[in-house]
Amino acid sequence: MLENRVNGMYYIYYNAMMRYSRKDNQMLKLNEKYLRGFVTKEELDEMQVEVAKADDILMNKKGAGSDFLGWIDLPVNYDKEEFDRIVETAEKIKRMCDILVVIGIGGSYLGARAAIEFVKSQRYNFLPKDTPDIYFAGNSISSSDMAELLQICEGKNICINVISKSGKTTEPAIAFRIFRKLLEDKYGENAKDRIFVTTDKCKGKLKELSDQNGYETFVVPDDIGGRYSVLTAVGLLPIAVAGADIKAMMQGAADARKAYLDADINKNDCYKYAAIRNILYRKGKKIEVFETYESALQMTSEWWKQLYGESEGKDNKGIFPTSVTFSTDLHSLGQIIQDGERTIFGTIIDVKESNHTIIIPDDPKNADELNFISNKTMDYVNHTAFIATALAHCDGGVPNIVIEVDKRDEYNFGYLVYFFEKACGISGYILGVNPFDQPGVEGYKNNMYALLGKPGKEHDKRREELKLKIN
Repeated sequence: MLENRVNGMYYIYYNAMMRYSRKDNQMLKLNEKYLRGFVTKEELDEMQVEVAKADDILMNKKGAGSDFLGWIDLPVNYDKEEFDRIVETAEKIKRMCDILVVIGIGGSYLGARAAIEFVKSQRYNFLPKDTPDIYFAGNSISSSDMAELLQICEGKNICINVISKSGKTTEPAIAFRIFRKLLEDKYGENAKDRIFVTTDKCKGKLKELSDQNGYETFVVPDDIGGRYSVLTAVGLLPIAVAGADIKAMMQGAADARKAYLDADINKNDCYKYAAIRNILYRKGKKIEVFETYESALQMTSEWWKQLYGESEGKDNKGIFPTSVTFSTDLHSLGQIIQDGERTIFGTIIDVKESNHTIIIPDDPKNADELNFISNKTMDYVNHTAFIATALAHCDGGVPNIVIEVDKRDEYNFGYLVYFFEKACGISGYILGVNPFDQPGVEGYKNNMYALLGKPGKEHDKRREELKLKIN
């Protein structure tokens, strides 16, 4: 028993030392240990010219999409007055409701949900807290999803935050119609005090409707695309309602902005990540797997997939972004990653400090023959699983980029967001595409509008063309 207690204290001490070793360095760290044999120093040195060129294009706004670079300096020049109003409104929403329904799709909801789960928990709605439950709607057209959410809202005090630049995107527009009617039926004239809108500053159908009805509004900036908007009012209002410290989040992003100003990839892990991705892509590694060992980062991976998929997937180019959560998915997708086509590389998020310490108990009978892990922390075993998997994948021909994050808190989330956003801009320009548009997304929208009978000559013409294809 004494030995077990000593072992338990040792692994608690181990975790504490992991925290201490990084306490004074909050920056993310790119670990290249699992790239050996896949990317050489000479290849990285050769990429420096392309990285410097991409940096010049990005930072001096010389490239395609330069009208959408407001996110670069956002962490230091955001609207402080609106920021304070976001904090005040979040407190008001906390007092008013049991449930906040956030209505949006793509970048209008992924970042906020990622932040809440990263900082709080994937099970945020089910844990004891003094903040409202937060549900997300308008990101699908499933009647079952909507019916179940309406059932959850029965008998509850509700507020909604609808997020849309134009107000005309089909999925969130449908959800807003349904919840606006629900609130108007439930609260009458007071419904307007429970509807919060994040939209264009001056124009658009949603802005017009908000002005007509007296809804409080926040701004979707003109120079920041949806997938880069998590640190604007688009993400900050629901994040603040969840009780997260959005000032610390912005500070993390501000520190990342400062850290990643030098175009030298030997001094800039953000740019080095962009360079490594492109080196691997040119070697036939066409699929990037975002790997995490914490379930709380599953929505972060969804945000990351949109960021890179929409930014790079065009002109018949682009690394396909996908994701797994280990060790869970090692028992389903581990085989194909280990032994499938050698077109894959991994980007692993290694969270150094767990939010909780759980010690594995000893079993006197050792029925499962696992007493060799008795009195170790689950976090220690989880981190060992990461090392074991990374080594196995490297042996199997799968390179791994490891991004080390100190802990799951607001500061590190802001830092991580800025890291990926800037790396995405640099990587896209190296790839030779516009990282800030998404022309392909309009294809399904135009087809859907035509098939649903939206008025207009262009839709009438398209509808006839589609009928011929369908029939």
